[in-house]
Amino acid sequence: MKILVLGGGQVGASVVENLASEANDITVIDLDAAPLKLLQDRLDIQTLVGNAAHPSVLQAAGAADCDMLLALTRDDETNLVACKIASSLFNVPTKIARVRSADYVEHGDGHTLEQFGVDTTLCPEQIVTDNLYRLFTCPGALQVVEFANGRAQLVAVRAHTGGELVGKTLDTIADDIPDAECRISAVYRGDRLIIPDGKTVLDSGDEVFFVAATPHVPAILRALRASETPIKRVMIAGGGNIGFRLASRLETDFEVKVIEKRRERCEWLTERLGSTLVLHGEGTDEELLEQEYIDEMDMFCALTNDDEDNIMSALLAKRMGARRVIALVNRLSYADLLQGDRIDVVLSPHLSTIGSLLAYIRRGDIEAVHPLRRGKVEALEAIVHGDRKTSRLVGRMIQDVDLPQGCYISAIVRDERVMMAHHDQVVESGDHLIVFVARRRQVRKVEQLFEVKLGFF
Repeated sequence: MKILVLGGGQVGASVVENLASEANDITVIDLDAAPLKLLQDRLDIQTLVGNAAHPSVLQAAGAADCDMLLALTRDDETNLVACKIASSLFNVPTKIARVRSADYVEHGDGHTLEQFGVDTTLCPEQIVTDNLYRLFTCPGALQVVEFANGRAQLVAVRAHTGGELVGKTLDTIADDIPDAECRISAVYRGDRLIIPDGKTVLDSGDEVFFVAATPHVPAILRALRASETPIKRVMIAGGGNIGFRLASRLETDFEVKVIEKRRERCEWLTERLGSTLVLHGEGTDEELLEQEYIDEMDMFCALTNDDEDNIMSALLAKRMGARRVIALVNRLSYADLLQGDRIDVVLSPHLSTIGSLLAYIRRGDIEAVHPLRRGKVEALEAIVHGDRKTSRLVGRMIQDVDLPQGCYISAIVRDERVMMAHHDQVVESGDHLIVFVARRRQVRKVEQLFEVKLGFF
């Protein structure tokens, strides 16, 4: 696929790194030559210095024959104008725009963006906020992603001594939690993948990935970690876009405090938030944290734009008694070093964004893609089409589907029902399959299973 990416900043660069690894033909445009040189030195891509909203620049970058335009600059107006030009002058089939301002999305009943030829909008800040909020609804989870419009969830959780399922074989799950069916997709013991079967025994410290219907998730979490104390008090370091969005979402159900170092931003937050207490200061200020009873906080979220500040404030909060801490970190190398040690959850905003884009790029009818374990693993939702002659899936039992090693069909969503995938279950046309892919290099083989032979058309 030929893809034109506008913007070589943090979001654009992260997206390009992932897409380039999947053999796409990519050209990146940015006003600044420095980030483009860094990308070109590491990846097999083309770059162009210029204004992404200028027709001549888009033409020089090959917009006339590209399949997709990703407008990912930090400026909403540049992204929207570029999409309009790509639609009107170059007839680009798919145009995705990063839009940070809610006004464009909400004004005019959501039809404003149609005037710019935008097919899909992307707001990284909102995606990250949604991911953070799901961690509040599933206390103790490391990651929570949704499928089938929220009817099913895949959850990553670290098993702890005291959980009903810890120390037992997986074939006892139906007896231990009879009212909450789930499928254990993978178990990681350290960095070693354990392919689960009925005789697999869960140990304390294992990172467990399971899929279940959303209403069943709390019961399964309790069986893996014993009872989690409900979250009541939350402190957020950083009152930027993500910090503000999260506080707005949480303040009706939790006691929320926000620490922000810019005084004018504090005033802005105070005017727009309700019950949230806004504090002027820094999340690395030990005296301030002590004054605001950090040791009584159930959750501390470090959400500034600075990786090092987030890491240091999260480590400090944990040392001073915060029960659980989350740090927003852009550099994946940091995430690998920190998560599961002294920081409970390290969240990458760029990986969250990439998942939303991959669903548009992958072959087959892909509904959702979610990177897991810092992008090394994936879970995807795809729709099955065709019949037994034109499909590799329709009319076949799960046990007869030729999946790469380490890949599993975890669940089937049929109409409104979420069913765990059993070996003798038969796949039907129209089913949504939730597939766990243990190694990203296997994604293409999984996609091929969902492609329909020519006879279907």
